[in-house]
Amino acid sequence: MPIIKSAKKALRQAERRRVQNLARKDAIREVVRKIKKLVASNKHDEALALLPQAYKAMDKAAKTNVLHRNTASRKKSRLVKFIRRTKV
Repeated sequence: MPIIKSAKKALRQAERRRVQNLARKDAIREVVRKIKKLVASNKHDEALALLPQAYKAMDKAAKTNVLHRNTASRKKSRLVKFIRRTKV
């Protein structure tokens, strides 16, 4: 455990950030899971309707450096590609 005052503060900040980062990642995982579940049950229109939520979660994660912006972009691209590919 830290002894110095600034180290204690850094520990508090790190813990707070860790919780926020996990929440952002969980939001992404949750929406992607919902979309994949809808696609599996052939509800492509509903899956497409959830895309803005997925985009929002990924963009927020990229904005706060939880994900790299290119990673967020890649995930968005692959998600749309997945929906469109299984629609046929």
